[in-house]
Amino acid sequence: MRFASLGSGSEGNALLVEATSGATTTRVLLDCGFSAKEVERRLLRLGTSAEQLDAIFITHEHTDHIGSALTLARKWSIPLYTSWGTAQAVGADEGKVDLRVLWGDESVAIGNVSVLPYTVPHDAREPLQYVFSDGAKRLGVLTDVGVATPHITSVLSGCDALVLESNHDVAMLAASRYPASLKARIGGTHGHLNNDAAAAILASLDRSKLRHLVAAHLSQQNNLPHLAQAALAAVLGASAMDVVVATQAEGFDWLTL
Repeated sequence: MRFASLGSGSEGNALLVEATSGATTTRVLLDCGFSAKEVERRLLRLGTSAEQLDAIFITHEHTDHIGSALTLARKWSIPLYTSWGTAQAVGADEGKVDLRVLWGDESVAIGNVSVLPYTVPHDAREPLQYVFSDGAKRLGVLTDVGVATPHITSVLSGCDALVLESNHDVAMLAASRYPASLKARIGGTHGHLNNDAAAAILASLDRSKLRHLVAAHLSQQNNLPHLAQAALAAVLGASAMDVVVATQAEGFDWLTL
């Protein structure tokens, strides 16, 4: 199994997961937060195309995650997996797409990949995050979440790779020109993880199998890559350079498990 990011941040998010068994390769896209043209361009950069996708999974309905998902799902007849709340929020229930409704903690199998959706606190309608597995390795994803929960710790413990939100630095957000209401939303229990909160979640996990750690969904206004890397690396007792940063422009290249 391997994974790569098309881009990560408030201007768009998408993560490609691929698993191969014998002559069969399964490709699923997690979120689709760019225009259809841009998604297709970024997929080509990773050596694949939209027509090769076996499924699109969506975390929630915010524009930087849903983007062109319905457009691509219709164009290439790709099954679209979301919670019922997300489907209703974006009109997918009436959008002439192959909609597959997900329920928290109920896995679905897509070819060589098993996908486990799990619930998180975020200011959206029935948001989900995901764990992907090829039967041997597990990739956990946690972005767009306001606060840690025991359920998050349980689901993400023992993963071989982790894509973890490190959205903002507390001091930078406080000093920013954002209005007070936006600062409260971002820093609230249904907003986004700051670097220290991300590090605390990481510290709570069983990390005995962890091979790859990615800091994701960094704010371009209220965070710096080296701050996110330092906070997470301190938990691992590793070098900051051992923490991969998912950027808005480039995401990150393939990581293999």
